[in-house]
Amino acid sequence: MIGAVFCFASMDATAKYLMKEIGPAQTIWARYTVQAILVTILILPKMKVYGRTKYPKLQFLRSVALMMATTLFFFAFSRLGLAEASAIFNISPVLITLGAFLFLGEKIGPKRVIGIIVSLLGALIIIRPGTGVFTIYAVLPLGAAIFYSTYSLTTRFVGTDESPWTSLFYSAIFGAVCYSIYITFNWSPMSNNAILLTLIIGLFGTAGHLCLIRALTLGEASLVAPFIYTNLLFTTIWGLILFNNFPDFWTIAGALIIVAAGIFVWARERAAKSVEI
Repeated sequence: MIGAVFCFASMDATAKYLMKEIGPAQTIWARYTVQAILVTILILPKMKVYGRTKYPKLQFLRSVALMMATTLFFFAFSRLGLAEASAIFNISPVLITLGAFLFLGEKIGPKRVIGIIVSLLGALIIIRPGTGVFTIYAVLPLGAAIFYSTYSLTTRFVGTDESPWTSLFYSAIFGAVCYSIYITFNWSPMSNNAILLTLIIGLFGTAGHLCLIRALTLGEASLVAPFIYTNLLFTTIWGLILFNNFPDFWTIAGALIIVAAGIFVWARERAAKSVEI
């Protein structure tokens, strides 16, 4: 799981660097297109198996949700620091818990509700509405977290009897097709350096998903989930190395609150499952 988080953080850092030349939209196109090509090559021998889905409507919904999450998050860190955007986005695990209660009928106790509220307060500390540092870009990671939660919940549903490769294939193809249509009319010339960074983004994205699939195959999702928060460490390091950016006091404080609340909610879920067993 840590390998997956490192790959995704590295992909985001590379994408932020590439945006200086070609902008967010074409960078997202690069992320999806290279990944779609790589995934297609990997599953080509078993395309008849992985290319079919039992849930076309749900695959469409989860693909839309992932594309929207990616779009909002990439546009967010085009103007924000990587660590700031990632810190706000880290409320997604508790939003998944809330969504599972609202839409999947999973039980949720008052202590987990408190954890969700505290996590949202942590996000507000980072965003700081009503202050001079607040911009619309600070809200985008929150929207990305909501869409990512939708993506995760639909993935959880289709994943009960469908291969992760099928889901990975459909989401990659959908994003690549949608953004290919858009950039046809909004193309920016790419230097050799930009092309190289495009390939790196696709490689990091694909490697991240492969590590994630492997982690969820070898271990329980609830066991590996807390390692998601290591992205704050990786994004902070990349922010310092590539952009000479370090999060301020309020961002660090809000991030710590979000992480603490997320781990608390995770611990309560683990305890509840242990009682059920």
